Amino acid sequence: MNETMARVSVRVLEKEYQIVCPAEERSDLLDSAEFLNARMREIRDSGKVVGLERIAVIAALNMANELIRLRKLDSGLETEVGSRLRILRERVESALEKGQQLEL
Repeated sequence: MNETMARVSVRVLEKEYQIVCPAEERSDLLDSAEFLNARMREIRDSGKVVGLERIAVIAALNMANELIRLRKLDSGLETEVGSRLRILRERVESALEKGQQLEL
């Protein structure tokens, strides 16, 4: 194993997994595993889904759906910010042109 890689043990629904990741991503991996474990426990404890594989797929679909929603929200905010910046730039340019005309 490379010096910059770390072997990390994570536990998801009472099963242990050994994962190798870049050392600087170890903390993020542990946080991700904890998040996934909590989501899978919620699904399992609801009693509506049975079986580790099905629980994992439902958790993955739920998290993917959340990610897509956040990306759409982020994209909308990015568009709005871009539009506002364009309006501000046009105002500044207009004010500068008027200021230059007054100086002449």
